[in-house]
Amino acid sequence: MRLTLSRAQQIMLRVLVLFMAGLNWLAVPASADDIRGRQWHLDAMSAEELWKSGQGAGVVVAVIDSGVNEVPELQGQVIEHKRIGSAPPRADVAGRSHGTAMASVIAGTGRSGGVKGLAPKAKIMSLETNNAELRIFGDSAVYPWIRAIKYAVDHGARVISISQSGTGISGKKLRKLESAIEYAHEKGALVFTSTGNGAKEGNPLEYPAGFAAAVGVAAVDQSGKVADFSTYGSQVDFAAPGVGIPVRCGGGGAFCAQDGTSPATALASASAALIWSKHPTWTNNQVLRVMMQTASKPEGKVPSKYIGYGIIRPGQVLIDGKGDPGDPDVNPLLPKEKEQAKPTHRPSAAPSGSSPDSGKGSDSEDAQRAAEGVAASGGSGDGDGGSGLLWPVLGTGAGMAVIGGAVFYLRRRQPRSSMY
Repeated sequence: MRLTLSRAQQIMLRVLVLFMAGLNWLAVPASADDIRGRQWHLDAMSAEELWKSGQGAGVVVAVIDSGVNEVPELQGQVIEHKRIGSAPPRADVAGRSHGTAMASVIAGTGRSGGVKGLAPKAKIMSLETNNAELRIFGDSAVYPWIRAIKYAVDHGARVISISQSGTGISGKKLRKLESAIEYAHEKGALVFTSTGNGAKEGNPLEYPAGFAAAVGVAAVDQSGKVADFSTYGSQVDFAAPGVGIPVRCGGGGAFCAQDGTSPATALASASAALIWSKHPTWTNNQVLRVMMQTASKPEGKVPSKYIGYGIIRPGQVLIDGKGDPGDPDVNPLLPKEKEQAKPTHRPSAAPSGSSPDSGKGSDSEDAQRAAEGVAASGGSGDGDGGSGLLWPVLGTGAGMAVIGGAVFYLRRRQPRSSMY
């Protein structure tokens, strides 16, 4: 029996095949060129050019997360893997998928079709905690975080990346966690932490980002607009790309486009590694100060509660030589007179899991976002770093609608390199 298709059906079938072939990278392993071509954040940050000035060599970044798998792009990049916590080590690859993704965004080499990191010559110290989830409620995460932070600092990590956050933590545990963050800063390290993905879910204040000594990172999309899921408030110090970031799915061979403040935090950590590699004698305060000076500023009040001091731009430092490191002993996020008094965290008098800025977005908040030029992206982000693998399993009709919308979106939205 021979199947006869109309001219219109033939055209539709060809279009479907072409679109599915073009998006196949989301579900199966792809070549290095394929993945690199989809890492829009590297192009927006002028990675190829800034890598001529430095790639993070000599800097150790501690990734406190769910653990790291030995995927091709991380072979030789992980100098130590230590289990922190009382639970037995995970045997499943998927359990370490988040930590693997964050480590590759920071220091992936791109080997064998893998992810290329922003600081491909930095080294990773993988500190695996009990937590596989991105957001933790209660005290369970605190002690593993504390032990991991102190271990990282005592064993040579200059940058600590925590793409996890917690709410509902008791006051006593908060104070102990804050002491660990302050210990890291006093010992010369920088602690970058995600602010959370709960802007549309009550916008809770999450920790460790809520501490003054931690550097809270929000997420922006390809146009430089704050993602609609990105938790906002006084805890936000910087923003970085966090929408549509290619990572491995389940820690295995397939790739997904991930959304969240998690990859944004990894990119901020990688940026600090790049700057420190270029200027190894600078203190953590000086690296932080230069990052603040060279960030792409919001239109309006600085810092803003949506992107803090702006979107990170390490190329301004490595390529253009901008930034005055200033006083090596003063934390630029804190007033000098308060630095002497060693202040505590941002308003923690508020109940855990809430924030002075919490609550659903009001008309005035939306107007402020627009005035700052960082209006909500109105799209991506499921709060948990959603998987791009949704597309291949959709029904034909829905799949065509999503594919068509995605192609229109991608062709209309081009990176604005000036933002970064």
